[in-house]
Amino acid sequence: MTAATHQSTDREDTMRITTLGCNGSITSNLRTTCYQVDHDILVDAGSGAGELSLAQSIAIDTVFLTHSHLDHCAFLPLLADAVGSFRESPLTVYALPETIATLKEHMLNNRLWPDYTVQPTPERPFLRFRPIRLGETVELGGRRITALPARHSVPCVAYRVDSGRASWVYSGDTTFCEDFWRTLNRIDNLKYLLVETTFRNDNAAGAERSGHTTAELLARGLRLLERPMDLYIVHMEAGYEDATLQEVLEAAGKFKPQVLQRRHVFEL
Repeated sequence: MTAATHQSTDREDTMRITTLGCNGSITSNLRTTCYQVDHDILVDAGSGAGELSLAQSIAIDTVFLTHSHLDHCAFLPLLADAVGSFRESPLTVYALPETIATLKEHMLNNRLWPDYTVQPTPERPFLRFRPIRLGETVELGGRRITALPARHSVPCVAYRVDSGRASWVYSGDTTFCEDFWRTLNRIDNLKYLLVETTFRNDNAAGAERSGHTTAELLARGLRLLERPMDLYIVHMEAGYEDATLQEVLEAAGKFKPQVLQRRHVFEL
């Protein structure tokens, strides 16, 4: 299903996805989740969005949110505030209906932050929400963004970004989700896979309770995967990166996992 289509002709240029943030913490040089697709799309709006200049921020037309936790959306209201008066049209934000409801109630509520879905005027707001549902695809200039299954402590989706030539997939925040891994097997052009691996194996109970992944759960999912891809590990718990990576290598070393770094650029 296609939620929206704009300029749906095949792309001839290379799509670039820039890693603005890929961590679960803001300590030191770490930034929380935010990926810039070309110059005009963000996947999540964590503190990595603060890496953008004003001109780059104004150029962002669309944001896709995985879920409502602050490390993935905290900079959305700040972004809207910074660029709203410079833009002719609102910033469009795609998210699950449950995520939209949470942000409207707890963030854009005129107490924590102005409700920019109706300000400065209902006719010309700074941002507008658009619901996206599991399996739904939004097409923007030949780029197809699809919501994929995830299983977190709050409603959450993963995202596939498809240039037509190759696909980049980010798992969102999720514990083991068989539907996610089965869905990957249907992506013919899967190239890059980013999977959050937050906790160490000795905190398996915490991972299950909070909806996060351990190295053992990652390996369990990879056993279901029938396609080659480049595997990147993201969102590791701050201070335990080395230990977590060692467990990932022991559990899934044959997939040659890499730890994603800020400013890494993917080309599709």
